[in-house]
Amino acid sequence: MMKHTHCSRLLITLSAALLPLACSPAWAGKADDTLNVAFDAAPATLDAYKESDRPGLALGRMLYSGLIQKNQQTGEFGPAIASAYKFTDDKTLELTIRKDVRFHDGSLLKLDDVLYTLNLVSSKDYNARFQNTVSWIAGVDKVSDNTIRIRMKEPFPLALEMLSENLPIYPRSYYEKAQSDMGVKPIGTGPYRLAESQPGSRYVFERFDGYFGSKPAIQRLVVRILPDANTQYAELLGGGLDWIWRLPPDAAKRMASQPNVDVKSSSIMRISYININPAFQEGKSPLANVKVRQAINMAIDRESIRKALVGGSSKLTDSACNPLQFGCTTDVRTYSYDPQKAKALLAEAGYANGFTIDMVVANPPRSILEAAAANLAQVGIKVNLVEQQFGTAVTNWRDNKVALMAANWGSYGIADVALSTSNFFKGAGDDLVKNPEVVKLLTAGDTSVNRDFRATQYGKALKIIADQAYWVPLWNHSLNAAQAKNLNFAVDSDEFPRFYKASWK
Repeated sequence: MMKHTHCSRLLITLSAALLPLACSPAWAGKADDTLNVAFDAAPATLDAYKESDRPGLALGRMLYSGLIQKNQQTGEFGPAIASAYKFTDDKTLELTIRKDVRFHDGSLLKLDDVLYTLNLVSSKDYNARFQNTVSWIAGVDKVSDNTIRIRMKEPFPLALEMLSENLPIYPRSYYEKAQSDMGVKPIGTGPYRLAESQPGSRYVFERFDGYFGSKPAIQRLVVRILPDANTQYAELLGGGLDWIWRLPPDAAKRMASQPNVDVKSSSIMRISYININPAFQEGKSPLANVKVRQAINMAIDRESIRKALVGGSSKLTDSACNPLQFGCTTDVRTYSYDPQKAKALLAEAGYANGFTIDMVVANPPRSILEAAAANLAQVGIKVNLVEQQFGTAVTNWRDNKVALMAANWGSYGIADVALSTSNFFKGAGDDLVKNPEVVKLLTAGDTSVNRDFRATQYGKALKIIADQAYWVPLWNHSLNAAQAKNLNFAVDSDEFPRFYKASWK
């Protein structure tokens, strides 16, 4: 039998990897103060304004700083590059810029760097990857030697959300000369700097001693790209890695049984749902009837499905949003699992014998929707599951070619219903209902900076959506991460691992 002399060399299948190991791993990281983590996909670029995937954006949060910083636990905003901020009116925000912020090349951040960055990325020709982070900016002006003024196109309540990490400040002298270099040789003001990299394979970050904020507790961060999950499991169990994430429920359960591994399940912003299209077939399908839509909600045993197939720290949702988000009221009509009542509603709607309909599955696991389809079949609704790529599904949905669509939505990690409920029901492309009262309420909430007023408008809109059963709220997602026992760390609810918060026990 082959003998393994080093646990870190084990490349074994999942079933074998999760058996107790004969050797006691010497956990990586603590002795040399290096945190070793793995992602399953490489970032396309380290330029935060051009990247779209979460691994790359997560690394950007190590490299760059925003003007302000959000406390992910309390939801409060505090200082970062800006030492203070204030709304001077509904469309104007003034920020005081610190004078002791340094870029990774040692140069001091200047007011001109802030003006240059924000005016550039919000310009028509720049093409920032996520336009919603910059499209609200009308212009940025200098007020004094340490103060800038951001002018909004209209009142934008998410301004503080965007200024916290979503709008990093770049050094003008560097970025102006060669923007493409930022993607491979980034220079930011964040808590870590890129020390070396093998793009697509390995990235080494070192604590930036010139960082203006609280320094990370761990000196070095090594990020490796390991697409194969079994390799990640073996490396973690063998001590070659300290942290991995996005474990499916079955793997998380098995990992939790290992003596030297902690598994943490974090509630995150992402939600699963089934969107219902009342306008399908020009409003002549059964879905046009509110009683049918309500019956669909009552026919699905959401809690049993969640418990058996989702697990973790997920919880049922009752509104068209995530309860972690501002404005997401749970004081709405709810639909408990009641197949008999669902059958009665179908009969009242004229469908006592049921009907057949397609459901496009955009990204939840098929097994989950198979369980939901089985529930619907019990009340007479035969559902044909049609799997499509998310982009294709969204295009077909917007073209009114889809009756039901099962998908999930992460709200870009923003804890505000303006990026969940409003995305689906404010009259834009994803809104096939276009209820004028709902559109009016959401528009009012999205264009005010008065939090009490916004909460009231959103609450009214969400009640209408629930009363009319325009969609089936399922549950919020949880994210499973496995890590070495000697590591203190947890992923925040916006689905970003902020490694600068990590420490050793």
